[in-house]
Amino acid sequence: MGIFKAYDIRGVYGEEFDEELARRIGNAFAAHIGRGPIVVARDMRVSSPSISAAAMEGVTDAGMDVLDIGLSTTPMSYFAIGHLDAAGGLMTTASHNPGKYNGFKISREKAIPLAYETGINRLEEVVGKGEYKKAQSKGNVEQRDVSQAYVEHVLSVAGEIRPLKLAIDAGNGITGAFLPSLLERLPCDVSRMYFEPDGTFPNHEANPLKPENVVDLQAKVREIGADLGIAFDGDGDRCAFVDEKGEMVGSDMVTALIAKEVLKDNPGAGILYDLRSSRAVAEEIRAGGGRPVRSRVGHAYMKATLREQDMPFGGELSGHYYFRDNYYADSGFMAMVKVLTLLSKSGVPFSEMIRPIRRYFATGEVNFTVEDKDAKIREIAREFADGEIDYLDGVTVAYEKWWFNVRKSNTEPMLRLNLEADTAELRDEMAARVKGILNA
Repeated sequence: MGIFKAYDIRGVYGEEFDEELARRIGNAFAAHIGRGPIVVARDMRVSSPSISAAAMEGVTDAGMDVLDIGLSTTPMSYFAIGHLDAAGGLMTTASHNPGKYNGFKISREKAIPLAYETGINRLEEVVGKGEYKKAQSKGNVEQRDVSQAYVEHVLSVAGEIRPLKLAIDAGNGITGAFLPSLLERLPCDVSRMYFEPDGTFPNHEANPLKPENVVDLQAKVREIGADLGIAFDGDGDRCAFVDEKGEMVGSDMVTALIAKEVLKDNPGAGILYDLRSSRAVAEEIRAGGGRPVRSRVGHAYMKATLREQDMPFGGELSGHYYFRDNYYADSGFMAMVKVLTLLSKSGVPFSEMIRPIRRYFATGEVNFTVEDKDAKIREIAREFADGEIDYLDGVTVAYEKWWFNVRKSNTEPMLRLNLEADTAELRDEMAARVKGILNA
């Protein structure tokens, strides 16, 4: 598949991906959707200005107009597509990847994402054949600024937020350019960490799901006695939370917390969660009067299901949180103000809000190098044939007191294991059994 991946286009700049390829992809995308205008945005990576400019050239060569919103978080680019009634958008970013990477996140109208099977495969085919559309009349480029409109949009989902002490780590990603405009509207005392956008990521990788990348935030929370710690990834579509004790909080726990609040205004609604999430998520959704709906992993699939079933909210273990009021797209800023609202209303520390939900024992995601991934999944299914099995994403096997999922990486010869049990002892025992097969 190369740089054309399951949910986006991404590769090492100067080796796998460059301006010429960006121009051709922009042209292929414009030809694919057949109309404009197309929003083009970029993050703070060193290569992003030239990559973004090349993409705009490809779009305008195809005869389509461009709305250039410049520096932007990925969620802001989604908002711009809907807010400006655009035909689609190209966000120049490689998300949380190291600075040497770059690429595109691509959307149709109303921020509907392109996945590999819904359009990225077609772009790969067109670019591979060397096809390039040259319209008789070149499209125009218009600069637009949606940053303040986006802040208002984010605040529209917030409730009353009381003065809280926060530590926020922007990871030198693009969120550092826009967080100040949002924070000045909140009554919070904020210790700002790595807010300077820097595409070389000098302090740590902008991926808050890796424990080593939140060590500084955890230390800061403990040092200043913060009520909450918040970390963003490189392009701002994901965020992670640290409680007042400096302990990481699983994103599935946060999904359950937000879901019960959302259900107060949407009784009986479906709430989406990815199949790696704790059993507690579905249980909390039912307890809140909602209908839990499982999804395969990946933002393109989550958004499609959320839209198809018109659900108000969904969350992924990776820290993506999706809102119907945000064109069914993800937003780290919206998740942050939702959590701040809940914490303000609760009157108890964040750890106490999470404690009743954190009732099972999980391994976290464990990766295994496996060349023949399909054969290994079939072996797993045979070995655990006495369990309840489904193949929504890889293979999930469920028993009364424990369950696990093994799914394929979309880009590497790897299988990913998530396992959860009623007790730590059962978790360790069953994890050893499954790992024995995956390591064989």
